[in-house]
Amino acid sequence: MAATRVITAASATSCFLAKRAFVLPAKRSCGGGALCFNRRALVLKSKRPFSCSAIYNPLVKVKEEGQPETLDYRVFFLDGSGKKVSPWHDIPLTLGDGVYNFIVEIPKESKAKMEVATDEDFTPIKQDTKKGKLRYYPYNINWNYGLLPQTWEDPSQANAEVEEAFGDNDPVDVVEIGETQRKIGEVLKIKPLAALAMIDEGELDWKIVAISLDDPKAHLVNDVDDVEKHFPGTLTAIRDWFRDYKIPDGKPANRFGLGDKPANKEYALKIIHETNESWAKLVKRSVDPGDLSLF
Repeated sequence: MAATRVITAASATSCFLAKRAFVLPAKRSCGGGALCFNRRALVLKSKRPFSCSAIYNPLVKVKEEGQPETLDYRVFFLDGSGKKVSPWHDIPLTLGDGVYNFIVEIPKESKAKMEVATDEDFTPIKQDTKKGKLRYYPYNINWNYGLLPQTWEDPSQANAEVEEAFGDNDPVDVVEIGETQRKIGEVLKIKPLAALAMIDEGELDWKIVAISLDDPKAHLVNDVDDVEKHFPGTLTAIRDWFRDYKIPDGKPANRFGLGDKPANKEYALKIIHETNESWAKLVKRSVDPGDLSLF
């Protein structure tokens, strides 16, 4: 029997009707050379009608279908009327004032490899598989892990700053360092703090380090140096965890670009902005979506 639970998501001003409107941050100049974002709406025709309820209503329902740790298990997102929406496409990226939405795929201190199914309708969260078998990390991940909605790492674009590596064809990953273990499908308000340029089998797989705004230490951290001060050793631990987790399966270690060091908040915001622009091109079909679901 499917279970339904209600989680709190941030409200926004984008709407999804017969034509889908999405939020695309626009870069503008700020004091001190920092990156800021204005929001503008772009409209795209969609084959499927969408409801505004999931976006305007702060309550988003999460419906679990199937049993956890089975091939059929899915976590769907529903709007206020019970219609399915996509966590990747229909939850807005930014709320303004440096606040972003983060969707939890893998709770901290767990090891089932959960991910948004980018090739399935409504992109539910499922457990990843390989050769028909469910995938698990060899050990627990120590932070909440998930994605930034409305972002996409374009596999046709080489990054000149990171060894000309191409994007991994997925939304941008987030490593949330707060103290609370979250639930699959939770939507959190976060602020980005740093970025790690992981290279996985030649593909660029950004890791945005962030913290939920409701964490007790959130007010203390605003950039990469603050993470080192108030969460000592955490950035190194994140890098080492993602570098080494494939080794027990006999695969080589992952590598990191940018001198093997975390980039600061300004650079992280640049990555978020660029990958949001790539997502906008994807949903406008300016680039070939391949097997990716756009609704």
